[in-house]
Amino acid sequence: MKRVYNFSAGPSVLPLKVLEDAQTDLVSYKNAGMSVMEMSHRSADYSIIINEAKADFKELLNIPDNYEVLFLQGGASTQFSMVPMNIGLKGKAQYVNTGVWSKKAIAEANKMGIDVDVIASSADKTFSYIPKIDDSMIDTDADYFFITSNNTIFGTSFSTLPDTKGVPVVADMSSDILSKPINVEDYGIIFAGAQKNMGPAGLTVVIVRKDLIGKASDSVPTMMNYSTHADNDSMFNTPPTYSIYMAGLVFKWLKELGGLKAIQKINEEKAAILYDYLDSTEFYTTPVVKDDRSLMNVTFVCANVELNDGFVKGAKEKDLVNLKGHRLVGGMRASIYNAMPIDGVKALVDYMKEFEKANK
Repeated sequence: MKRVYNFSAGPSVLPLKVLEDAQTDLVSYKNAGMSVMEMSHRSADYSIIINEAKADFKELLNIPDNYEVLFLQGGASTQFSMVPMNIGLKGKAQYVNTGVWSKKAIAEANKMGIDVDVIASSADKTFSYIPKIDDSMIDTDADYFFITSNNTIFGTSFSTLPDTKGVPVVADMSSDILSKPINVEDYGIIFAGAQKNMGPAGLTVVIVRKDLIGKASDSVPTMMNYSTHADNDSMFNTPPTYSIYMAGLVFKWLKELGGLKAIQKINEEKAAILYDYLDSTEFYTTPVVKDDRSLMNVTFVCANVELNDGFVKGAKEKDLVNLKGHRLVGGMRASIYNAMPIDGVKALVDYMKEFEKANK
């Protein structure tokens, strides 16, 4: 069976053990005589699956009891609208613009009638850094403060949060959730699409503080109201059942590894292997400010940009795939999420050295 090293930004690599476990139960889940894909979401077997997934997720992130976990559909992009619909009571919010996804979130908030205050942006340097947020910049009258914690396209990541003086922090963590421990109580809402660090596409997980639920106006559509899903244990309609099942397997895999402290150590080791090599050579460059580098998405280019296409082509021939950078950035991007093994990063660096030697 052939397996490549898949550096895709998403949908991304899944743990081999998770795939093998799913393969075992694909046709008949634990002798139920049917696949999880065929099960009623109201069945006893599926109730166990979704409840275990939620419990394991809460355990991994140490989520307090005053927070609700919702398993939703629509991708993380739907949350760009759901957040202002549910907690934009005063009609004003503060956003930090660090790239494509935050720009899309800002645009959706504007459509919802929110008075958006973009208090900081790194657009002036092609989003190659995380702008500094001074506590004095926080508007205590804002409904919420919005960030994209990790910027998949540009390879930057927040390392600290400002003191928002009680204003709820909303974070799109689609590309770094479960990659390290966080203090959930620092946030009002956390949301993430599953297809990078949690499982296959189709599932979006929302962690929302319970006091922020139930504030939406009557004009908010039923499916866009957090109360709808919280009151029905994410079962108001048919949830993305198989994606939840797969995410549940990922959660168990992480627990078996030792939890988020263990995976953080692995992620830091993987990133160091790649960044240390990039810092040691002038053949490749990475545009990201060192203090703001992502552990999940590493962007780089050949100093001679004419070599970039050849690099990607040669990498594919060595089963190092999906390394082409986003069209807005160019060059290369190695997404080294939780499920990317250390050997994959080592293989990439070995190829980078070989390509450099052949093209100097």
